[in-house]
Amino acid sequence: MKNLLIVYYSYTGGTRQMAEAAAKAARGEQDITTRLLRAEDCDPADMLDADGYIFATPENLAAIAGVMKAFFDRCYYPLLGQIEGRPYAAMICAGSDGDNARKQLERIATGWRLKKVIDTPIICTHAQTEEAILAPKTIDDADTAHCSEIGATLAAGLAMGVF
Repeated sequence: MKNLLIVYYSYTGGTRQMAEAAAKAARGEQDITTRLLRAEDCDPADMLDADGYIFATPENLAAIAGVMKAFFDRCYYPLLGQIEGRPYAAMICAGSDGDNARKQLERIATGWRLKKVIDTPIICTHAQTEEAILAPKTIDDADTAHCSEIGATLAAGLAMGVF
């Protein structure tokens, strides 16, 4: 049995909804065990136990969220050279742009020599004021469906041995 690990951080709920949609869809694949972990709860042993990954983060101040960065900082060197070639996908929740967070996350994954198997979507909430940025988020049905597709695709690819 293959293991898919979804690691996420969410402050206002948007990224959590994205990660949960991916996890729910991935759990539809019978030959896959899917774990959904908050970034602050994930350690190198969790990463080693997984055969593939989905990383989901909000963009904060044109970068991945600090809690997600702390996860990568905590796990990067202990895993270097141990997870090469494993498939991954990523998802970014942003107020407007998200491109810098995507680049930062993909650069970290490249350093681990992970294999990106799905293009990284940037789900835009259009939050531009302090009030809107700090408000709880609701991800719309179309974007939630896209996140579900990512989970289902990665799980199916792992189950079939495609990745």
